[in-house]
Amino acid sequence: MKANPKSRYSIFSLARNALTGHQNWERAWRSPEPKPEYDVVIVGAGGHGLATAYYLAKNHGITNVAVVEKGWLGGGNTGRNTTIIRSNYLQESSAALFELSRSLYETMSQEVNYNIMFSPRGVLMLAQTEHEKRAWQRTFHANRVAGIYTEWATPERVKEVCPIINIDQNARYPVLGGLWQPRGGTARHDAVAWGYARAADEMGVDIIQNCEVLGVDTAGGAVQSVQTTKGEIRCKKLAIVVSGNSTRVADMAGFRLPIESVALQALVSEPIKPCMDIVVMANTVHGYMSQSDKGEMVIGGGTDGFNNYNQRGSFHHIEETVTALVETFPIISRLRMLRQWGGIVDITGDRSPIISKTPVENVFINCGWGTGGFKATPGSGHCFAATVAKGEPDEIAAPFSLDRFTEGRMIDESVAAAVAH
Repeated sequence: MKANPKSRYSIFSLARNALTGHQNWERAWRSPEPKPEYDVVIVGAGGHGLATAYYLAKNHGITNVAVVEKGWLGGGNTGRNTTIIRSNYLQESSAALFELSRSLYETMSQEVNYNIMFSPRGVLMLAQTEHEKRAWQRTFHANRVAGIYTEWATPERVKEVCPIINIDQNARYPVLGGLWQPRGGTARHDAVAWGYARAADEMGVDIIQNCEVLGVDTAGGAVQSVQTTKGEIRCKKLAIVVSGNSTRVADMAGFRLPIESVALQALVSEPIKPCMDIVVMANTVHGYMSQSDKGEMVIGGGTDGFNNYNQRGSFHHIEETVTALVETFPIISRLRMLRQWGGIVDITGDRSPIISKTPVENVFINCGWGTGGFKATPGSGHCFAATVAKGEPDEIAAPFSLDRFTEGRMIDESVAAAVAH
């Protein structure tokens, strides 16, 4: 069989670029200097900001867009999360938003022509108290009404889908069942950002890294420009998508947000042979776990109990999380921790996000995702792009407006969000 000439060229090209330190390697996206003015400036080049830019260009034909990022692309929460994807939320509005996102994840690799390593391995949410069992069964019935497929799993079914789990009913927190979403799963967080970045760049969007926003200029109650470390950039519309730093940028624009910023803890173990092919979330013991493609056990816990912007993580929180998980997963008791980290998350009072106009004309905000931001990336970008383009939220985004906090229209997801998210 003859070799493919393109394959030979690719091999030689790879070797040549490796020897030159990749100096002539074709970049996945451009690194332009900012233009004097844009139709839309998006602050934040994380997954949500890049998805917003992509859907502005793809769905609404708005390509004169700049995404400005104070650091490097995907260097915030996008690269510091545990990559869980699911849509089995309690409230109808939440379920619609997260199911849109989950469905977009299924076809994202083909759509943006970039392998995001989406793995629909399934997500299991354990019930380890009678109260939690009733809560998950309520969510199960709400999902059924919303047309989202989930299963109520008995302890035996839990053991079937996750053999390493301990279902001994004499345990301190016995497994009483679980809410099982077979079409949930994980994806490679970096690849999601890279895929959206490359696709948006190909449609003309400028992605400007190392460009920190220092101030927002307004006149007559409307946005005029943003002041950055690379100079002034005028804009007709401003979209703020900066996760844990949302309150800081909102302050620059002249309005307040009903959110708090806290650190979320996570860690990975040393790699081991494959032993777990699903994601398990255990709210009662305050932890969740999956196994990465490299064999590491990815373990996440809850948020710190105090407001902070710390990305280092804290030992006592990791100790509490792992201690509780060991009884549920005895196999991890002798594993060594490889690394740990914290991510800055912004949390609203009702544990639901904000996708909204703001009191400043032509300024829009996307924040408050708590620790559920990654799973919402494509759906968030899709809805926020429509809100920015039209000046009004679309049907799915409408319930998540900022004014719900003054009108008392809360979307309470404090239970269905699980593990403090």
